[in-house]
Amino acid sequence: MAHLQDILYKVSIRSVHGELNREVHDLQTDSRKIGPDSLFIAMKGTHTDSHQFITQVTEDGATSIVCEELPAALKEGITYIQVENSAAAAGYIAHNFYGQPSERLKLVGVTGTNGKTTIATLLYKLFTALGSKCGLLSTVQNHIGDRIVPATHTTPDAIHLNALLKEMVEEGCTYVFMETSSHAIHQHRITGLQYAGGLFSNITHDHLDYHKTFEEYIRVKKSFFDSLPSDAFAISNADDKRGAVMLQNTNAKKYFYSLKTIADFKGKILENNLTGLVMTVNDQEVHFRLIGEFNAYNLLAVYGAAICLGQDKNEVLRCLSGLDGAEGRFDYFISPKDRIIGIVDYAHTPDALVNVLVTIQKLRKGYEQIITVVGCGGDRDKTKRPVMGAAACQYSDKVIFTSDNPRSEDPEQILLDMEAGLNTAAKRKYTKIADRKEAIRTAINLARPEDILLIAGKGHEKYQEIKGVKHPFDDKQILLEMFELLEK
Repeated sequence: MAHLQDILYKVSIRSVHGELNREVHDLQTDSRKIGPDSLFIAMKGTHTDSHQFITQVTEDGATSIVCEELPAALKEGITYIQVENSAAAAGYIAHNFYGQPSERLKLVGVTGTNGKTTIATLLYKLFTALGSKCGLLSTVQNHIGDRIVPATHTTPDAIHLNALLKEMVEEGCTYVFMETSSHAIHQHRITGLQYAGGLFSNITHDHLDYHKTFEEYIRVKKSFFDSLPSDAFAISNADDKRGAVMLQNTNAKKYFYSLKTIADFKGKILENNLTGLVMTVNDQEVHFRLIGEFNAYNLLAVYGAAICLGQDKNEVLRCLSGLDGAEGRFDYFISPKDRIIGIVDYAHTPDALVNVLVTIQKLRKGYEQIITVVGCGGDRDKTKRPVMGAAACQYSDKVIFTSDNPRSEDPEQILLDMEAGLNTAAKRKYTKIADRKEAIRTAINLARPEDILLIAGKGHEKYQEIKGVKHPFDDKQILLEMFELLEK
């Protein structure tokens, strides 16, 4: 419960019709969830414009309406607040309604194309190991201390996000680490939040189905750093060609991490194999459990954030050396008899797929084959499909194109789109099997002892979405079941 006039702080208001001195029981953007004294925020979405439900929600109990366009007829006893941007208003209103929870925590946002989940998860695990109670908001799962809260989006909407942050405050969390997607930034889901710091991992072509151009995608990511306050920190990857651009206009204190150039947080890989990474971090040698150059970057970003948050560097490195990463990020398993290595990874962009396959190539001791099972999601950026197909064939010995989450699209058409990127040599390496389970089975049957099998694209996901229905499907579980059958 809150006073309407109190929760409008920082909202860009165009006009007010009705009484501001009234109680608001709850906030809703979904017209189906309205109750007595609800405040309804009407938004223009990609599929529907909820302004059309304003009359209905006032009949269902809503007494306050926030909208960009006023209805033709205004009802007596209802307060209408016309705003410049309903999505931005929702961010500020939710932040105020829930007691400005981000100002009572140290909130750190992680953005970039690849690495967000691993960096946020490692920060959560690290600060927990250092003795703090922490929150985590990620693609894989949300945590409030030790309690797991299921994740539905990379970043929840503004109302759910602030409600979660309030819960974290009430349960004694002092740090929260949060994946911050370009969708969330663009849709104002994070508007109103007070960040202690932000991290940038890298940027490659992704989500062009949403952002339309790569330049717009970059602009949206950069706007996150542009909005950081002067008492926050901003950490960027100096080895990414847009790493410096990201921090160009930020008021926050700037820091960089790198494997290739002088930086505040400098790393050098000494060893990289299935037992992990040995690397120097600011000239201190450390062994980490994580594998691959891409994880060396993730570890440097985490180390940098911990130092910016005032932690002791020796304690940070000691704790980090014992941590595993996020589920479905380079999870590997070895079949007992034939010693076939199976790797499950979330890689679903061309750059992420190349990173994983280059890492696997470096793990080869001799002439082991690399066999890759990969697909592309339906109803998503189609421009990356031929690039994904070409990348898989370039860095693998054998490739099976299969379904990822086809959603509403025809799986066979997605495979044809992937095939369009192949040259003559690549076409000799691949086959198409739309059924994902059958594709994994075939890959295992193709494998010789000690070959390396990559199942890419779904990672931690426990479902496959086909024609709008989510069916139970777990790459890791299927791989392990099939490895068991090999032993019989």
